[in-house]
Amino acid sequence: MPDPLLTTGLARDLYAVARDLPLISPHGHVDPALLADDQPFPDPARLLIVPDHYVTRMLLSQGIPPDRLGVPRRDGGPVETDPRTIWRLLAANWHLFRGTPSRLWLEQTFRTVFGVSTPLSRDTADEVYDAIAARLAEPAFRPRALFERFGIEVLATTESPTDELVHHAKLAADGWFGRVISTFRPDNVVDLEHGDWASNVARMGELAGEDTGTYAGYLNALRRRREAFIEAGTTSSDHGHPTARTVALSPAEAARLYDRALRGDISPADAETFRGHMILEFARMSIDDGLVLQLHPGASRDHNRVLLAAHGRDVGGDIPQATDYVHALRPLLDAYGMDSRLRVVLYTLDETAFSRELAPLAGGYPALFLGAPWWFLDTPDAMRRFREAVTDAAGFYNTAGFVDDTRAFCSIPVRHDIARRVDASCLAALVEQDRLPLAEAEETMADLAYHLPKRIFKLDKGLSS
Repeated sequence: MPDPLLTTGLARDLYAVARDLPLISPHGHVDPALLADDQPFPDPARLLIVPDHYVTRMLLSQGIPPDRLGVPRRDGGPVETDPRTIWRLLAANWHLFRGTPSRLWLEQTFRTVFGVSTPLSRDTADEVYDAIAARLAEPAFRPRALFERFGIEVLATTESPTDELVHHAKLAADGWFGRVISTFRPDNVVDLEHGDWASNVARMGELAGEDTGTYAGYLNALRRRREAFIEAGTTSSDHGHPTARTVALSPAEAARLYDRALRGDISPADAETFRGHMILEFARMSIDDGLVLQLHPGASRDHNRVLLAAHGRDVGGDIPQATDYVHALRPLLDAYGMDSRLRVVLYTLDETAFSRELAPLAGGYPALFLGAPWWFLDTPDAMRRFREAVTDAAGFYNTAGFVDDTRAFCSIPVRHDIARRVDASCLAALVEQDRLPLAEAEETMADLAYHLPKRIFKLDKGLSS
């Protein structure tokens, strides 16, 4: 059948170069318990609808609350528990997803993962549900079996410094061949506006064996927890800040701000300053211990306060906002941008910054690489716009390859496949315009899909690479 993402024979030939390469997934949010326990998936609704905020967000926009989709409430109140009812609700509103990447991902997941090609609709809801449910009952569709079938070479999950990494320890003890590592995400002990910041900091201190009652003890606790993550295989940290602002405070200034935070005496401006300062601290730590530093700025987190109050964080309430990088990153880049020991992978939700700010920055500082378009931009059209906007100034090799950034385990191969198709089409256009020889396009295709993310995220030889 025709492929809308591969419209020429040359694009299809380039896609074939990368189609069967292993998947490198260096940034994502799959629950490690899924693979540690290797239990059968519960049902199609709890696998494909309940945890997918792309899906629940669209339905909410049309007045269908998350309660009706089985999304747990913070207060433990009642929500829909019948998976078939949830599935039928999605099917009855499938028209809402016309033209969206959510529909593309789900339909390809149905077809390529579960072998179900029946179009979803109100009339076919039960047929599609039963077909997927039957697959989920088979041993070949348990998480570890799918991991192997998907061709995943490395999968990085994301945990905070207060996580004891018990699921990763179980995976290591089991001796299973699959490489599942963690990513160090310290937002809950860095963001002074986080409701549980003080208790999280205290818990981190307990795990690290450090006194977090002082700023020096706090930094030591962060270093100890990073060491524990590295011992478990971690190669990168991740920082989801509202802005890209970085700030160079003196140790005394940072300690005074930290002491005030412990007393609860801080303002939003103080919180922003502390977050920006900690990026420089983490850059210093990365130079010492080798972790790649990922920065995900630009989301107005939990903008939908009603949704936050009812269902908590990470359920689709975030909104992109315009983000400055040139001035915001200046303190970080002045200090460490020329230090090749540091690798910063920078993401954006503001595609207006692609060619104006991000590409020239990545093209001018050895420490800086551009991460793939994520969340609202991890779509075929935005991926294409990204390549067209950044390649002039940053080339291909100042970008870090594709990351799927997903909680939806079964969508991982679909997302990577779409990214490979988009890159194949972009490279094919360069060949057709006599701007790139075919042999170089083939090499670049393999690099973008596999070699670049493996190298930049230090997944080939560990932290020394």
